[in-house]
Amino acid sequence: MRSPICEALGIDVPIFAFTPSEHVAAAVSRAGGLGVLGAVRFNDADELDKALTWLDENTDGKPYGVDVVMPMKIPTEGKAVDLKAMIPEEHISFVDQTLQKLGVPPLPEGEGREGVLGWLHSVARSHVDVALSHRPVLIANALGSPPVDVIEQAHAAGVKVAALAGAAKHALSHVKNGVDIIVAQGYEAGGHTGEIAGMVLTPEIVDAVGPDVPVLAAGGIGSGRQMAAAMALGAQGAWTGSLWLTVEEYDLSAGTGIRDALLAAGSGDTVRTRVYTGKPARLLKTKWTEAWTEEGAPSPLPMPLQNLLVADAHNRMNSGDNPETISMPAGQIVGRTNKVRPVAEVMADLVEEYNATVAGLQGLDS
Repeated sequence: MRSPICEALGIDVPIFAFTPSEHVAAAVSRAGGLGVLGAVRFNDADELDKALTWLDENTDGKPYGVDVVMPMKIPTEGKAVDLKAMIPEEHISFVDQTLQKLGVPPLPEGEGREGVLGWLHSVARSHVDVALSHRPVLIANALGSPPVDVIEQAHAAGVKVAALAGAAKHALSHVKNGVDIIVAQGYEAGGHTGEIAGMVLTPEIVDAVGPDVPVLAAGGIGSGRQMAAAMALGAQGAWTGSLWLTVEEYDLSAGTGIRDALLAAGSGDTVRTRVYTGKPARLLKTKWTEAWTEEGAPSPLPMPLQNLLVADAHNRMNSGDNPETISMPAGQIVGRTNKVRPVAEVMADLVEEYNATVAGLQGLDS
């Protein structure tokens, strides 16, 4: 399973795990992969600093990465209160009426949220600054290539930069800007994703960027067989995300609805929609996502306004126990995550099945 990217990043196996949980990221790194902590949920730089300090102390010296959300083109932005003033009353009323219709209770006093400010360019830059004050080996960007000066900042600190790409032309642009590693994010993936399936996209990007640029396959990878397929397509490893949503280390204590929904979902129970952030993202299909497709529903707002609009609604739904009224990014591989297991067990199974698959292929008659 070892590939050149393992040597470049100091990891044992090329399994990359994007996760909003520092506990999951640490467990993956300790098991020989690369845990990549999603920074977008941290509105406060001090909170991210504490999480990365915890990672520094709980990865047994093993490497880890940090994922930010930073568009290359700097958008118009402002403080949350200013941005909220740009949200149409029609959208606010629709959200309120939908929550009432779905029977979603309000949060206890003082537990509401203004929105995840990590979607803002300025906040994402602060995330990079904080990350580089720790010891990540990788800064990844979920929205493609970060600005060139951010890439240069990471390189000056000896940190490699990865960027997600949903098309070969995007991958070529990323490489031109100085990105070191391309994540070929297939249509099957959870969160922000393009329109080309991984089986087609991965070899297209591998061929486009050439042999000197490592490519990771993302989307629809949750087993050793699928990892072997990704490597056969030319990838040097796998970028995984939804696979880790039901592991023991992932804290879902706020409510049982999310975990129940994830455990019950099949591969057909997701939908690609703009309702989560304003950009196309794959989520679990629930009564919440269906409400946005009904006649009379408004169109989702652009990023970051859509997240500011729905953040409190997401918090209310995800704190409850109803799996039919949650909002959770998840890829089509969610059909395989049907029981709770520790990270170490998932990692061991990936490696064992990969090795068995490759051995089986080598035994085929030519």
